[in-house]
Amino acid sequence: MPTTPTTPAPLVIGVDSGGTSTRCAVVGLDGRVQARGHGPGGNLRSSPDPAGALRQALEDALRGVDRHRIAAGHLAFAGADGEDATTYREMAAWVWREARLPGAPVVGDDLAAAVAGATDSPDALLLLSGTGAVAALYRGGARTARRDGYGWLLGDEGSGVWLGRQAVVRTLAALDGRGPATALLDVLPGALAVESGGADGTGTALARRMVTAVHAAPPAELARLAPLVDAVARNGDRVAARIVAEGAHLLLRTLDSLADATGADFAALPVVLAGGLLTGRTLLADRVTAALRARGTATVPARDAATGAAALAALALRAPATPAGARRLHRAVAGLGPARTDTAGS
Repeated sequence: MPTTPTTPAPLVIGVDSGGTSTRCAVVGLDGRVQARGHGPGGNLRSSPDPAGALRQALEDALRGVDRHRIAAGHLAFAGADGEDATTYREMAAWVWREARLPGAPVVGDDLAAAVAGATDSPDALLLLSGTGAVAALYRGGARTARRDGYGWLLGDEGSGVWLGRQAVVRTLAALDGRGPATALLDVLPGALAVESGGADGTGTALARRMVTAVHAAPPAELARLAPLVDAVARNGDRVAARIVAEGAHLLLRTLDSLADATGADFAALPVVLAGGLLTGRTLLADRVTAALRARGTATVPARDAATGAAALAALALRAPATPAGARRLHRAVAGLGPARTDTAGS
């Protein structure tokens, strides 16, 4: 008896592209991650080649994947909902076509992907500290308010770039006598790839070399100094510890200003902590989490914004008829927990 060929199960693509890296996940609607890919940062304001970064991550993930099975994609970028929205959409559409993928992707901001990768609740608060920093409130799955996220020059207080910039600023102050001595001076020159010796014996030459190195690199590169601040602070350096403490205070102030302005109830909403500095094992995360816990606030660590973006793609593709069905699909694709075996409402 002849067999009827079956249609391969559809796959969705989720991309999370920030200032320092781009991550791609290819996921089935059953939640099985078929492939992952990585690339450098894809931020239009800081990456030397954002389109190349996106294409690298996509091609890395699509090796061995039947591209005809790709049914939808959600590509999340920092700042994709602002004045760069059109540029991001055009870039994403071009890369999608170059990757020989069917259809066209949806482009969204990285905050929604971070929330989707952490919780299936349509109402949530988000506090993010990675390359940049921002707080946001989501109601009914839509962002209704945000604070900060203004970029390294005007904001992003408590971010990786902020921590790195403060490390350089205070090391320079230690070099010329405007500030206290700090062990950051022992590690920053190497991290900036400059010689630590100074012919004049005063530190002026070293300071000039550090300044030149910082100005020669994209601002996002300062975020790579954040782990050094953490390590030096753990070893008891007061200057580094103060940078971490101030960063935590600024992040909490940003979150508090959002709650104060919107009336959001910390006790009633999950607070999603996102970005590498708040999801990793850092002193900054310890301070922020401890402060929120002391208030009785429950925090949810962001897990995987790439699969969060994939969940948004799946929801747009299938559009479940009921909230229960939407949550089941969301949880499965985002990897938040096993999907239920019943199919009611899906």
